[in-house]
This record gives sequence, C-alpha cells and structure tokens, in this order.
Amino acid sequence: MPAAETLDRACLDAVELARTAAVQRAGVMGVGEHRGALAEGTRVVTHLFECPHPGYPGWSWQVTVARASRARAVTVSEVTLLPGADALLAPAWLPWSERIGAGDLSPGVIMPTPDNDPRVEPGFTAADMPPDMEPAEWSATRAVVAELGLGRERVLSPEGRDDAAERWLAGDGGPDNPMTAQASGVCETCAYFVALTGSLGRVFGVCANEYTPSDGQVVSRDHGCGAHSDTVEPSRGEQLPAPAWDTLTIESSIF
Repeated sequence: MPAAETLDRACLDAVELARTAAVQRAGVMGVGEHRGALAEGTRVVTHLFECPHPGYPGWSWQVTVARASRARAVTVSEVTLLPGADALLAPAWLPWSERIGAGDLSPGVIMPTPDNDPRVEPGFTAADMPPDMEPAEWSATRAVVAELGLGRERVLSPEGRDDAAERWLAGDGGPDNPMTAQASGVCETCAYFVALTGSLGRVFGVCANEYTPSDGQVVSRDHGCGAHSDTVEPSRGEQLPAPAWDTLTIESSIF
C-alpha cells in the first residue's frame, strides 16, 4: 500500500461515502469491513471493502472516489467487484470446439467435422465414370458401392474405428460390467443380437430386446444380460393326470 502521505486526505477520509455507494451496488450480496485504500492518481483514491457473500470468497468491493482541483467535495467515480489473490475464479476460457465432449450435442446444435479430423477419411463416391469403363459395368459398380455403404464423401478411418471400438468395449455394452458377470449367456448366441456389418461387426452388434437397458444400443458379442433368448423359466407347471374318481361332474335328474 502506498504511504499515507501520497493519499489525498479528503478522499482518504471519505470511507462512509464509499461504503454507501458499495451498499447501493451490492444489494443482497452485502458489504463487509473496510480493508484499506489505494492511491490511483492525483486526488483519486480507491477504497476496498470485503465481500461477505459465500459465493465470492476472496473478492472485494472497490470504490474509487475523486476530488476536483481546489474543490472540497469528494464524489464517487466507480464501484466494482474484483477478485483478490486468493479469490475463487472461473476456469480459463476455452473455445466451444474444445469444451464440447461426448454426449453434449442437443437438438439444434451443429458440430461441423474439421477437415483434419483423424477419425474420417475420404470415401469412394463413384461420382464420375472413368473414360475406359462401359456404362453397364459402371452401373453395376455403383450398385455395389451403394450396397456396401461406400458412396459417401467421408468414411471412418482405421483410427476412427479403433476409437469407437475401445469406447464401446469400455462402456456399458462391453464385457466388463456386473450385467455381463451375472448373465446366463453372451449376446453372440442370443436371438435378439443383430450384428453390425463391416469390420466392426466381428465384435459388435445391436440389441433388439425391448426389456433390457441395452435395447437399441451397441453391445459387444461377449456382452450379456439376464434376458438372453435361451433363458427359460426355472420351473414350469406339470400336466396333471386325469383324476381316479370324478368328483367335479354333477349329474342332474328330472323327476
């Protein structure tokens, strides 16, 4: 703090004026004890007041007062709430593209794929017919391309497939979870298991059993749950033999 003689005496003594201004600005946040004053310039002083609000530890109300040359009256110039050295601050700002994480997309949110995304690579669209290919042959080629799902500008790269496989195996649809540990069988042998196509289909499929938490989700072949299609009831009703003496039939006679 600057030496007392560098502070304008009239501005230094205007503690109550500064407190009144801070109280008007703070409202329900409150104004605490006076923590000192700082010289901001010639006849300009900033008074510091503690902020007692529990959501702002280490913050302080800073009220700047000033006095015109040869004037006796001190006026309030500015009231601000600023953090101190030990104040609780928000984390450093990050661009939206770096903040968004898995599962953050909601309806109406657009997330463009960057040109250098390692998860995708250029696909074969079969858009232009080579000059040395017959139209019939080219038509058959395009049909195969469409059937295999290759007619796209971009397709998953090997890195993108590996990332997805690791994420799915580590998730709830993988083999390492309590659901699988207590299952009577694995998904690969279940009638409700619909295998994916392509290389991912060797490990993953989609569950089609509406009674399981995995319905409509990707599961690994070695995942399992209690609703395996081969699971039967532990006990079934037995077919009873005909009674030795019929006591249920009532015969009526007309007299």
